[in-house]
Amino acid sequence: MKLTTSYQRLWYRTGQIVIAILLCYHSKAHPGGQPVTGGAATRYQDRVAADQQIAPKSSYDDAQATTDPVAENMLMFQRNNGGWSKHLDEKAVNYDKTYTPEEQAYIRGKQGLLDATIDNEATTREIKYLVKIYKKTNNQAYLDAATRGIRYLFSAQYANGGWPQYYPDKSGYRSQITFNDNAMINVLNVLEDIAEGKNDFDIVDKTFIPKANEAIQKAIGVILATQLKVNGKLTAWCTQYNCKTLAPEMARKFELASISASESVNIVRFLMRQPKQTSEMKAAIAAAVEWFDAVKIPGHNFIDKPDAALPKGKDRVFVEDPNSTIWARFYEIETNKPIFSGRDSQKKFSVAEIEYERRVGYAWYGTWPAKLLDKEYPAWKARN
Repeated sequence: MKLTTSYQRLWYRTGQIVIAILLCYHSKAHPGGQPVTGGAATRYQDRVAADQQIAPKSSYDDAQATTDPVAENMLMFQRNNGGWSKHLDEKAVNYDKTYTPEEQAYIRGKQGLLDATIDNEATTREIKYLVKIYKKTNNQAYLDAATRGIRYLFSAQYANGGWPQYYPDKSGYRSQITFNDNAMINVLNVLEDIAEGKNDFDIVDKTFIPKANEAIQKAIGVILATQLKVNGKLTAWCTQYNCKTLAPEMARKFELASISASESVNIVRFLMRQPKQTSEMKAAIAAAVEWFDAVKIPGHNFIDKPDAALPKGKDRVFVEDPNSTIWARFYEIETNKPIFSGRDSQKKFSVAEIEYERRVGYAWYGTWPAKLLDKEYPAWKARN
C-alpha cells in the first residue's frame, strides 16, 4: 500500500506502536513462553513453529509418553534391595503381561524377598531398559529404579572383584563367582557403559563413574586370576569359581568344573573392550584365542534328529558335517576333551551317554567363538 498523505503515514505508524505494545504485554503475561489457551494460541504456536521450521509440540509428548507398561511392571517386580528376581513362582518373569489388581498386590508382596540375582540377565536387563525408556518418557521413577539397581550391583561385588550369582542369598552355588550364562560379564558391561557414558547411561548419577571404574579394575583382577593354567599354559575360564579360594567348581549338577568355550568368549570380549590394555590383559586374550583355536571341532555338527518314538519327537546327535566347525560347551581341564554330564553329575565323554532329558535340553555344542576368531580378535590385534 502506498501512503500518500501525512495523515495516512501517522495512522500506519500508530498501528505499528499498538502492535508492539500488545506483543510486549503478551510476553509479560506469559513468561517463559507458556502458551495461551484457545484457538488463537494454537494459531500462534503453529506460526512460531513454522517460523522456526520445527514441528508443533504434540499432546502425546506431554501426556501419553509419561509411562511405559513394561517399565511399570519392572518397578512392580523390583526388590527392596534394588535388584530383581528372574522368577515368579518358578516361572520366568513376564514383563509384557497385563497383571490383574490381585496379581499386582501378590507381586508387590514379594518385594522384600532376598532372591535378587544377575542370572539369566536379571537386574542388568531391567537397568538397561529403564535408562533407555527414561530418555523417552522423562519419567523420574524409571531413572530412580535404575539407580537403585546400579547401587545393588555395587553392593553385590565381592572384595576380590567377583560377583555371586545371587545376592544376598548365597546358599549353595549361588555364592560362587559366576561367569555362567555371562552373568558377571553382563554386570561389567553395564558398569563399562556407565564409565564411558554409552548406551543411554550418560544420564545416570555422575558419582557412579569413579565407582564403576573401581569395580571394573577389581573385576579385571579376578578375571586374570581365574584364567585356568594347564601345564604352565594359560587356557580359558570355568563357568563358576569358589568365592574364597578361586578354585573352579561345579555349578548345577550337570555343569561340572571344566573349561568353557561359551562363557570364555564374552570374557575375552570384555577384556578387549578396555580402553587401556595392560601386557597381562593382552597375554590373557591371546592365550584364550589360542585355546579356542586348539579345541575347535571341524567337520562335525550337533543336530536335531526326528524320532517319533521319543518324548519330544526328536533326539540331539553329534554327526559328521564337512561344512561345519563347532565347539563343545565344556572341556576337561587336564586333557581338553569335551565332557558331558546328566543330573547324576557323572562325567561322560560322549553326549550320547547322558540321559535323554539333558541331551536334548542343554546347549552342549555351539559356534560361540567363531566370530571372535574370524573378525573381532584380528581387528583388536590390529589396533593393539
